[in-house]
Amino acid sequence: MIKRILYFGSSAYLSKENNQLKVSFPEKSEKKEMDKYLLRINEIPSTIPIEDIGVVILDNPQITLTQSLMSALLENNAAIITCNSRHMPQGMFLILESNIEQSQHFQDQINASLPLKKNLWQQTISAKIFNQAMVLAKRNKSVENLKKWAKAVRSGDPDNLEGRAANYYWKVLFPEDLHFIRDRDGEPPNNLLNYGYAILRATVARGLVASGLLPTLGIHHKSKYNAFCLADDIMEPYRPFVDDIVATIVENGEDFTELHPSIKEQLLQIPAIDVHIDGETRPLMIGLQRTTASLARCFAGESKKIIYPVFKYEVKPV
Repeated sequence: MIKRILYFGSSAYLSKENNQLKVSFPEKSEKKEMDKYLLRINEIPSTIPIEDIGVVILDNPQITLTQSLMSALLENNAAIITCNSRHMPQGMFLILESNIEQSQHFQDQINASLPLKKNLWQQTISAKIFNQAMVLAKRNKSVENLKKWAKAVRSGDPDNLEGRAANYYWKVLFPEDLHFIRDRDGEPPNNLLNYGYAILRATVARGLVASGLLPTLGIHHKSKYNAFCLADDIMEPYRPFVDDIVATIVENGEDFTELHPSIKEQLLQIPAIDVHIDGETRPLMIGLQRTTASLARCFAGESKKIIYPVFKYEVKPV
């Protein structure tokens, strides 16, 4: 079952009652105004089963959580995300222990050889570039170069095909008159990409922890200031799914200069969108569980292949 993504953007008191997340509001009037786009329902229910929750996003300084609720959410492997004054995800809480073989998985991860890490990175970048090609193909862009690079990635990507692909990809993904440059602090729709990637990153980190892996120890990313190096590695082939949503928003003529409620609604659906993985169609959050489980098997020496999704699209009749 796909877990629910809960977004709170107004003042609220969140507590635990009978294994349910109980939502209380200062005034009834505030409940009517509070984020009506949450999971496409008009009003937030007063109680939600904790076992059904996958991600909780807190986007208001006047939200209060009880310690018992936080503990219960983490016990159920829910990720708790806090946002800053600019309404961008800033911090994340994850459970420390969520797998009965976690110690062994940690050891396997720590002992992973350099050749193994390079091979895993090769698979990761190849899958990313191919998915980028499919996102562009959906928009009738030329993608032969990307397809070629996806097949040509070598162990560790010493030729930096990831960078070459990105240079081309960002030049043609958005309308030409936008003059888009991918920059975390750049002009919109960079803000939408940042928000979508933050949601994706939290979902990936949650999946890694569920598979008994440590999100900090990456196969390629190594910054000592980054607590989620492995999450940043594994999310790479999933980024094009976010790019597609953002590109569609731009193409539909929506105002993307700010993170309006209608845009947040679309981006908050990222964990629930369908992806094609291992021959099946599954929600992204479920697909991620297959990816992280396959990664754990690679670290354990039981497999040599990470299972990643393939971006597919319907060809619209002309």
